[in-house]
Amino acid sequence: MAKPPRLAAVLLLLLLVAAASWLQAADAASGFCSSKCGVRCGRAGTRARGACMRTCGLCCEECNCVPTGARGGVNECPCYRNMLTAGPKKRPKCP
Repeated sequence: MAKPPRLAAVLLLLLLVAAASWLQAADAASGFCSSKCGVRCGRAGTRARGACMRTCGLCCEECNCVPTGARGGVNECPCYRNMLTAGPKKRPKCP
């Protein structure tokens, strides 16, 4: 009867190792996005900066680009420009 708890522990350990390696790879891939979004969200206020960085990061990961500068330049990255929020209002998603 000792084998089922051991099997569960081994499976849990494998799951944790897999999750950690996935998070590390995702973090390494976002270096490009964090630097570009840092520029893009640089003028945002202290409270808005976190939300700007989070949303910009999601858009960057999806589109693999971020328009240059703090405002404007959206035509440089059509994917970034064309992403819309969910719901009935369909506002631009990316800052």
